[in-house]
Amino acid sequence: MKSGRTRTLHVGAFAFASVMMGGVYAQQPKTDASVQPTQASAGVNDSTSNLPDAQTVIHGNFVQRLGRFYWADWRGKLPAGPTPARRAFDAPLDSPPYPSGDWSYGGSPTIGVPDTTTYPLMTALKMENRRTKIYGWAKGTYNQSTSHDSNYPLTFASTPNTARLHQVVTFIERLPDTVQNTHFDWGYHITALYYGVDYRFTTTKGYLSEQLLNDGRTYGFDPLMEYADLYFPVKDGLNIRVGRFLSLPGLDSPLAPNNYTMTRSLVYTAAPVTETGAVATLKLNKQWLVQIGMSAGHDVSPWSSDHKPSLISCVNYSTATNHDNVYVCANGINDGKYAYNNVQQYDAVWAHKFNAKWHMATEAWVMYQRDVPNIANDVTDPPPPESGSLGAVCAPGMLRCFAPEYAIVNYLNREISPSLTVGFRSDLLNDKKGQRTGTATKYTENTLYVNRYFGSTFLMQSDLRFDHSWDKLGYNNGKARNQLVWGVSLVYRY
Repeated sequence: MKSGRTRTLHVGAFAFASVMMGGVYAQQPKTDASVQPTQASAGVNDSTSNLPDAQTVIHGNFVQRLGRFYWADWRGKLPAGPTPARRAFDAPLDSPPYPSGDWSYGGSPTIGVPDTTTYPLMTALKMENRRTKIYGWAKGTYNQSTSHDSNYPLTFASTPNTARLHQVVTFIERLPDTVQNTHFDWGYHITALYYGVDYRFTTTKGYLSEQLLNDGRTYGFDPLMEYADLYFPVKDGLNIRVGRFLSLPGLDSPLAPNNYTMTRSLVYTAAPVTETGAVATLKLNKQWLVQIGMSAGHDVSPWSSDHKPSLISCVNYSTATNHDNVYVCANGINDGKYAYNNVQQYDAVWAHKFNAKWHMATEAWVMYQRDVPNIANDVTDPPPPESGSLGAVCAPGMLRCFAPEYAIVNYLNREISPSLTVGFRSDLLNDKKGQRTGTATKYTENTLYVNRYFGSTFLMQSDLRFDHSWDKLGYNNGKARNQLVWGVSLVYRY
């Protein structure tokens, strides 16, 4: 007889397939490929629809306008204005259904790409033409797992067999106009709300971090991003970002709509999340871009005792066809001595477009820290690790040691329709001393995933994921070598 847990996983797999098949027959006009991941709300007019203009489609009081926006969006009937000019390459991907139309880089708006966003809330407020915008989303998930204590190091669904409110997010943002290259412009970003269980994976020491580091709260608030953008007409565009921002390299993001999958890769699990400092992004031409910056260190505030001046340096290159993009970063480089999340990260991302329907993206990094405290319990009076940080499994008798790790992930994606994508992720993390996960072992994971958009404002994601730890029992709090998880998430944007 099959166990109840096995039967529920079969049900989850059936639901996964149902979501995928449900999207094959979805009829929705394709959006302009130039739309950015957070700029994905303007639809494309069907020339046979004879739609009236936006003022006659979206009218009424606040509630009516909000409802009519969603109704038009879900039917693919949002009116679209003229396509704005852009100085960057044409976007290689469609967005939606992908989280980004352009190959991405961190620490800056995408230079040369217009802000084409129209958000439901701004439309309801009759402020859809304002440059300052208020927008956000809510995300909830449910997963079923063969583990019963913990899914970790699977993140963003780490509690097994539960439903969780992961994110309720509200941002206030003004993007600088980087399409023009004749005068100075500016922008800013304020996190009015980033609440949910996901704050546990974004907490920076010194920013309300006592919620997690002292109190261990399940749900909390993190002021995730607070920065100003200063744009100058230098070469093809220079942007200087000052404040707290997401770490520059990486395919995964803590922002729910900006990911291929419901869960995050092992590569993301072990990597830093945010920086506080300044970074300059100079676009030399359509193909080359360089970045240089300084931060207080990974996931620490400048007023934290763990802050260290840390170098950020990146290069981004696209081929003349824009079918390939390479993004290489040295991130958070200093003396490398042990402190809160003071990993020295060298990261590379390669993205490739095969054709209109297929593309892939690969990320790899190596990281290390020096003088990490030994937690192997084989020395007398070992130095304690930082609160909220992990030590290393050092050689017998050593008080401290060098702790390296490396990882690689590949995403292979197929666009089935303008509202449906499927993909496969394969992932390896070698946490040699256990400093990133608490267990010194190699991990692999393989995930089949499906993403289904309804309009551009409602996203359903489902993962079927198998994890394996090779050298030690790394799952279910050190009780299991293997873990099978099915999950579904819903993201509602406003």
